[in-house]
Amino acid sequence: MTSSAGASARAYDLAILDFDGVLADSAPWMLRNLSAFNQRHGLPALSEADIERLRGVPNRQIVRELRVPFWKLPAIARDFRAVMAEHAHEIALFDGVAGFLEAMQAAGVKVAIVSSNSEANIRRILGEENAARVTRYVCAASLFGKARLFRTAVRKTGVTRGRALCVGDETRDIEAARQAGLRCAAVSWGYATRQVLADARPDHLVDSFEELVRLLAR
Repeated sequence: MTSSAGASARAYDLAILDFDGVLADSAPWMLRNLSAFNQRHGLPALSEADIERLRGVPNRQIVRELRVPFWKLPAIARDFRAVMAEHAHEIALFDGVAGFLEAMQAAGVKVAIVSSNSEANIRRILGEENAARVTRYVCAASLFGKARLFRTAVRKTGVTRGRALCVGDETRDIEAARQAGLRCAAVSWGYATRQVLADARPDHLVDSFEELVRLLAR
């Protein structure tokens, strides 16, 4: 059990994590299935050069460039979750996820996952042992509707806002954290490029799970 002295010394008591791009290396699976997915939803075909270029622009610009009507986003998200449920076994975690979750548990830092993915998919990909180290799942968020769910995660875990840190890999995660009145960290190993994340000015920009552990559990 973590001592009260240790808890007061560290900066945060709650890590609110995105899943795809922070814990799960979903991009290779997405790239394999992107053509069929875009065709099914009437979205433009993308070349490898297009995909690489879009990594360097904010999420709202991506939606504009793909000409996706906002009213279509919920249906696209539902389809994404359904297709991923069939292929969860193909999606790997990033190296270091298990050690990171173990370190959070040992330090007494609660972990919440807020994601547009489903809880069932997330638990399946994490595996039973990792999934058990997550305090709260707040899932099926809309593409730009995370701020409310961030606040829900804080309330459900009983942590004050000033002691919570949102962790994501896209500019929309940074935007949502600000809207929720929370501090945020961006990780450089996910979808968006390091430069586009830096331009969005998160409170922290980290390059490894080890660095994230030091930030949360120091």
